[in-house]
Amino acid sequence: MLNALWNPTTAGDIALPHRLAMAPLSRSRSTVEGVPTELNAEYYAQRASHAFIISEGTQPSADGQGGPMSPGIYTEEHIAGWRKVTEAVHAADGRIVIQLMHSGRISHPDNTPHGRQPVAPSAIRPESLFFTASGPSELPVPRELSTDEVAATVHDFRRAAAAAIAAGADGVEIHGANGYLVHQFLSTNANQRTDRYGGSLENRIRFAVEVVTAVADEIGAGRTGIRISPGNPLNLGDITESDTRELYPALLRALAPLNLAYLHISHGADEELLYTLRKLWPSTLVLNRGGTDIPTRAKDVEDGLADVIAVGIPALANPDLVERIRAGAPLNTPKPEGFYGGGASGYTDYPTYTAS
Repeated sequence: MLNALWNPTTAGDIALPHRLAMAPLSRSRSTVEGVPTELNAEYYAQRASHAFIISEGTQPSADGQGGPMSPGIYTEEHIAGWRKVTEAVHAADGRIVIQLMHSGRISHPDNTPHGRQPVAPSAIRPESLFFTASGPSELPVPRELSTDEVAATVHDFRRAAAAAIAAGADGVEIHGANGYLVHQFLSTNANQRTDRYGGSLENRIRFAVEVVTAVADEIGAGRTGIRISPGNPLNLGDITESDTRELYPALLRALAPLNLAYLHISHGADEELLYTLRKLWPSTLVLNRGGTDIPTRAKDVEDGLADVIAVGIPALANPDLVERIRAGAPLNTPKPEGFYGGGASGYTDYPTYTAS
């Protein structure tokens, strides 16, 4: 069964040597200004043997920042920092796409460079706590974006995509999942707008379609992917979707003609919907079944349900995950205390496998 993982494939313009990708994982180790460092470059280069790396969520603007110490890709300093990362990954014969993530209402003024109120489709506060430099804090009520500001935010994604390519990335992934801004527009509770971006299903998918279209126009569809999470398996920001089985097929029908590099699905529990989306999607499908083992995920490739599998925590704890799986070697135990701890601990210090 695992043999299915080792066949080469493509994701649009990106040639992949096999089918085991690294999923995006927030690590909070950039500078306060959002600039990746040599430590970030080392971390990603260690994991370059994955089919490709999807970077941690990277804000396309100052308003897009969510957590502290997350990277940006909208200034020359950000581009220079990310270039260190992409050059290190390419030197190790890897491929990396930068995930563009606007946090929307999942943000706090203490975490952003301008200290402003978060922005969102509607002024509805998420019922959850969020980590800041002073500890867990209640999220504030966000400010509703005006219709003109929505268009400006689409442009922010376009500009950030161009910056990512200028930094040497092989492509970008638009984060349309897990409760962040694009997902907020898709939802039926975070989005209570009455303009052309709210209300009907067609209106709620409009922002996602405009963002993806703008990015694909800027850098090429063959270097553009999107991540979705039907049913919101991480349940970030109390997002609800009352029409999931109608919403996501409609979104994919709107996006399919663009011929994107790939669709990345963070899968919840609705297997019937997953099969429907597979049938609707014409290009590469990357599937992340969080919490399942590698054989279970590999079977999705063997069965044709996925073209590539993405793994998160196993890739975090095992920089040489590909080599370990090929060798049938044991995996490192993740160290949760180091996930967001800063520095090398729990980041670049996981041991690599040595055959006895």
